[in-house]
Amino acid sequence: QVELVESGGGLVQAGGSLRLSCAATGRTFSSYGMGWFRQVPGKEREFVAALSWNGLSIFYAPFVKGRFTISRDNAKNTVYLQMNSLEPEDTAVYYCAGSKLSLPEPSPNYFEYWGQGTQVTVSL
Repeated sequence: QVELVESGGGLVQAGGSLRLSCAATGRTFSSYGMGWFRQVPGKEREFVAALSWNGLSIFYAPFVKGRFTISRDNAKNTVYLQMNSLEPEDTAVYYCAGSKLSLPEPSPNYFEYWGQGTQVTVSL
């Protein structure tokens, strides 16, 4: 079993940066693929980024456009999402997700564990 807790969300002006963290419990974290998703009210949960168990394979959604960086520190059981050049369209609740697959597909269906979410709001 893996529990995930996100932190680092908040209010930022357009063009600013935030760093989200996801702390995981569980001995098998280092073998799990991890990802970030986001969701706004009335819309489906949207893939943002994912990486393999060893961090060597990384995927991003097209809208990221080089602005976000996903990374992990298995020694600290933590996954990060560095977000730069934020836009108002990035406003959403961001969720950390864990997959028993070492290299999961970029879809919520492939992730079994979810955090509670952290709100990111980008103002003009």
